Parts: sequence; structure tokens; C-alpha cells
Amino acid sequence: MQSGVFLALFVVLVMLLAFVAQEYRHEIDVTRSARNTLSQPTLDVLRQLEGPVSVTAYALTQDAAGGNVHKIVEERLRPYRRAKPDLSVTIIDPREDPRRAEAAGIRTPNELVVEYRKRIERIPLGDFGEQNFANALMRLMRGSASLVLWIEGHGERKLDGIANHDLGEFGRQLQQKGMKLNSVNLALAQEVPSNASVLVIASPQTDLQPAEVEKIEKYVQAGGNLLWLIDPAPLHGLQPLAEMLGLVLMPGTVVDFAVRPKSGPPVFAVATSYGQHPITAAFRYNTMFPYSRQVGISEMEDWRVSPLIEVAPRGWVEMGALDEKPTFDAARDLPGPVNIAAAFQRAVGDKQQRIVVIGNGSFVSNAYLGNAGNLQLGVATLNWLSAEDDLVAIDPRPAPDSRIQIDQMTLYLIAFGFLLVLPLVFVATGVVIWWRRRKAG
Repeated sequence: MQSGVFLALFVVLVMLLAFVAQEYRHEIDVTRSARNTLSQPTLDVLRQLEGPVSVTAYALTQDAAGGNVHKIVEERLRPYRRAKPDLSVTIIDPREDPRRAEAAGIRTPNELVVEYRKRIERIPLGDFGEQNFANALMRLMRGSASLVLWIEGHGERKLDGIANHDLGEFGRQLQQKGMKLNSVNLALAQEVPSNASVLVIASPQTDLQPAEVEKIEKYVQAGGNLLWLIDPAPLHGLQPLAEMLGLVLMPGTVVDFAVRPKSGPPVFAVATSYGQHPITAAFRYNTMFPYSRQVGISEMEDWRVSPLIEVAPRGWVEMGALDEKPTFDAARDLPGPVNIAAAFQRAVGDKQQRIVVIGNGSFVSNAYLGNAGNLQLGVATLNWLSAEDDLVAIDPRPAPDSRIQIDQMTLYLIAFGFLLVLPLVFVATGVVIWWRRRKAG
């Protein structure tokens, strides 16, 4: 009877454990970089999606190595389903259901189709990752894409350019986040298109004609949003725009000895301090600005102005010629810290107009976009300008490198320990046990 009761209780205990395991789930990510856990920005995106999300994976059952692709896809999507219970996942082998694959427009055998509110995004299975998936969700959440226009025709930095000074990689990142890009030549266009969410002026190298400047002023007066990137150079005919915004743009270049280049003057300013503003409220990254200029602000009745970025607390604005070892001249130079960006906001009719002026055009260029948090700051700025306030702080970062770096000496020690020392320990232990038993017998 005692054995029977024990067996019955043991079965009940196993059933209870199975029930608890089915109803409740608790996981602990023990990896150092928490690479198996969704980042907070991705969780924020999932929380902002109101309503169900459907993910259909069209994938072959097995890959070339014999791995179960369907199981892999299900496991990689499981964290998203836990964070958003109404995210459904369907996995289909296009060879077994070719009609459905053809109706979905599947062109490759491995592809994810994400659907939200009758909007669709496609991700090649080989490109599936947290950042790409979160970007797809962001595009679906935006609905109609924001149109970002940049002025061309005067040697400006291009949002589709491939030169080091261009902004092509930044433009590609904006497109991945659901924005549409196009250029406008105001020498040909009658006006700045009214459907533009943001107009970008990125460091013109030649003078704009008065008629072109008038079109920009008309756009701003009508409530258009603007991003103006200004390098330490002449304004090339845009002085009326600076006066309209009440900007005080002093000549000179910011000098900061926090980053000393191997050669040339110390003109790489690092920003660690930011203003109280939606763009930088949740910003936690350092940013780097090569060849910056000061952006001064005067009081304007119509505008609510906020300083954004402060650099060179121990540096200054060099008014003279730059050399490898500049020295501060109290009679001429301006001491740091130096503000190099400002955000403007005002009500125009029933809409909020937003403008950002940054005294640097290089920080989002192809050459410097990957430094520190430059990309994150650029994306946050465009999100705010295009009135996507909820997405300002959302910028998923790729998972850090998870490879183990072991030097050659450590590899030799590991091999020596496992291939020689450990077997000898086992042999010695066996010999000792055998000897003791023999003596005991």
C-alpha cells in the first residue's frame, strides 16, 4: 500500500509539474551580451503595434546541410510571440503548397511575409535578424511613408551618393525604416513639393540663386519641416534663412583635444552632453563631429528653440588658421563648451512645424556614419522632423559579435589540458583505486 500511494503521488506530482510548465514560462538568458533576448527598442516597437501581426514563412523543410529549417524559423520567432501574443506564425513549404506561394508572390524559396493592417513587408530568410525584423515592423507601423527631399544642384551632399562626403548609407538606413527619398532642384522646380515631410539642405558648395532661396523661405513660412546641415564654410546665399530662424553663425571651427588624430588638427569633437528635447531625451550614445561650427541662438517670439548638442567642454572655436597644434587665443577664440545644433518648433495653423540646424554635415556622411552613435542620432532627428515621435528612441542595433577570440598560447594550454593532463588524471585515479582495492582484498 505504501508503494502504491508513493507511485500515485509521484504521478500526480509529475502531472502538476507538466501543467505548471505548460501554463507558466520563465527563461534566463545567461549569455554575456544577452543576445538571446530581444532588445528594449524592439520590445517598444512590438508594444506600439495595435492589433494582430501575421508572419508567414515560406521555407524549404530542410537546408543543404540537412537542418530543419522550419524548426529554426519557429525558434527564432518564439521571442517575438512571447512579447506579442497576437503575433501568429505560419510556416509553409512552397514545394508542398505552390499555389499559395504563387498567390503570395514568393520568388525565392525562403522568405518571410509580415502582414499588419493589410500592409505587407517581405524579408529574405537569410537576412532575418532582430534589426531587420524590427525595421520591417516600423515600416508597417508608419503606413504611408514619409517623403524626405534633399536640395541638389549646388554640390550638396546626396542622400543616395556613394562618395565619402555623401550621405548615401544614411539614406539607405532611412529607407530601411520606411522613409522615401528624392531630390529636388529648385532651379527647375516651381516650389518645394507640398507632400515633403522633411526638406534637407546638406552643405551646398556654390551660391543658391535668390529665386531658389525665396522658394525655401516660402516653404518654411508655410510650415514645412527642415533639416539644415551647415559646415564651417560660407552660407552660399542662405543668409536670409538664417535671419528668419534667428541663427547666430560665427565663423571658425571647433577644436577638441579629447580625440587626437594621428595627423592634422584636433577637429574631431565628441558629444556626450545633449539638451532636453524629444530627439535626445532617451539618447545614451556618444557622437562624433569632425569639423564643426558653433550654432548660436537668439530669442525669437514665434519659435520655441532648444539647444541640442554640446561639444568641446575643454576646447574652443578656433577663429584663426588650423594647424596640428592650435593654441587658444583669449582675445580671438571662443572657449567651450560649444553648442553645435538647435531644434526649432512652432505652431503653423493646425500643425507643428519642426526645424533642426546642425553645424556639421559630416557626422552622417559615408565616412563617419559608423562612428559612435552618429547613425542613431541622425535617425532620431529625422523621426522627430517627420512627426514620428513614438519612433524617435527606437533604433534597434545589431547583436554584438558573439565569437570567442582565443590567442594561440591559450589554445595550446587548452589542448595540453584536455588531451594530456585530463587523461593522465583519469589514469592515475584508476590506478589508485585499483591499488587500494587490491590491498583491501
